[in-house]
Amino acid sequence: MLVVDDDPDIASVLARGLRLKGFEVTTEARADAAAARLREDAFDAAVIDVMIGAESGLDLVVGLRAAGVDLPVLMLSALAEIADRAAGLRAGADDYVVKPLDLDELAARLHVQISRAAETRPGGPELDPGRRRLCCGTSELDLTEREFAVLRLLWEHRGGPLARGEIFDRLWTGDTPGAENVVDVYIGYLRKKLAQRPEFGLQIVTIRSRGFELRGVS
Repeated sequence: MLVVDDDPDIASVLARGLRLKGFEVTTEARADAAAARLREDAFDAAVIDVMIGAESGLDLVVGLRAAGVDLPVLMLSALAEIADRAAGLRAGADDYVVKPLDLDELAARLHVQISRAAETRPGGPELDPGRRRLCCGTSELDLTEREFAVLRLLWEHRGGPLARGEIFDRLWTGDTPGAENVVDVYIGYLRKKLAQRPEFGLQIVTIRSRGFELRGVS
């Protein structure tokens, strides 16, 4: 997530709040720097203020769209008139949020736009064993060695639940016997990380008395 706002206090509040909502956030205070980052780096979405100092956030969005940058963009502004909102959408923004804003609403709007963008991308999520990452289009999710091993096991067993004991026996061989609750710990880690990438469409569900099942993999 890239937040573009020249007010350091607002940028800090937005970054801190969105991180608490599970997003990874980078900030930029200048339009030219933001344009370079958004052209070169892989972001899932951007929140761009209408005025970035003396520069126009609308012009930034127009330039990004002309350059083929198609990630979801939410415009942020204190201007609440219909004409102002229309100008933001005409510039190429996907949504327009008026200050003062509610972080819950902002996070919800971001999730909606990211999910919509994912629906238009070809292909689904894939495992990258070499880099221990889960990938989908330009989005990636870094995993620890053990997190990747658990996810890979569930992935290979997709279509049905995998028992906690089997996961433990296959991945924790030689560790302290009877510590199967470590599986629940890593399932929790994975669920938290997957929640950060709703566009992947993956979910680990608990099947009572049977174990864990990975859903969303074709």
